[in-house]
Amino acid sequence: MKTVLHKSTDRGYANHGWLDTHHTFSFGNWYNPNQMHFGALRVLNDDIVSPENGFGQHPHADMEIISIPLKGALTHRDTMGHAQAINTGDVQVMSAGTGLQHSEFNESKTDEVNFLQLWIFPEKRGVEPRYDQKTFDVSERKGMWQRIVQPKDAEGSGLWVHQNAYMYLIDLKSGDSTEYQLNSEGNGVYFFVIEGALNVADQHLDKRDGLGVWESSKVSLSATSESTVLAIEVPMELPQY
Repeated sequence: MKTVLHKSTDRGYANHGWLDTHHTFSFGNWYNPNQMHFGALRVLNDDIVSPENGFGQHPHADMEIISIPLKGALTHRDTMGHAQAINTGDVQVMSAGTGLQHSEFNESKTDEVNFLQLWIFPEKRGVEPRYDQKTFDVSERKGMWQRIVQPKDAEGSGLWVHQNAYMYLIDLKSGDSTEYQLNSEGNGVYFFVIEGALNVADQHLDKRDGLGVWESSKVSLSATSESTVLAIEVPMELPQY
């Protein structure tokens, strides 16, 4: 088993007034050669958008983009014709493929939006752009792994992406223990603590800490407080385009 630990204080940080953002991996003006990516996981941003503000229309290509609202609602519009909000409990996936443009806006007059945005390198370039979103029942992640993202041809209820990647959420009570079983040999898994504190692979993690684990088929977790954890399983080798 190999591991890499990223404490919440290791993340890049920027405050743009309307946007308060932390970057687990190098992004924008923040560059850390030791935190470029974890396997095919390229971006893990923790964004807070102030009321009546957001990201104007901007382009993406050849990336699988997953957004997970943690608080509030974010309105998405894109050049494929989608115009809808993603709320807490929703997950959104977007395959940028040959290219698209989109915007993300907090339309509330009073409340901030906090959401995670993740980018995963696709297994191949030049796919047709696509969009999907789904509301997941939060009760189905209490003490068990709830799959929210999966490969295109996998069986299950997760939203699919163009990569051998999986994402799960789990809510644990203090004292709960569980295991994460990897789906594919050659994959690693990155654990991101959304709330709480727990021990993962014998390392202690607090809120917004992250731990990458690879060269292991399973990983043990033990919560030391009420916790919510995101597991991101990705191939450790980057695609050869």
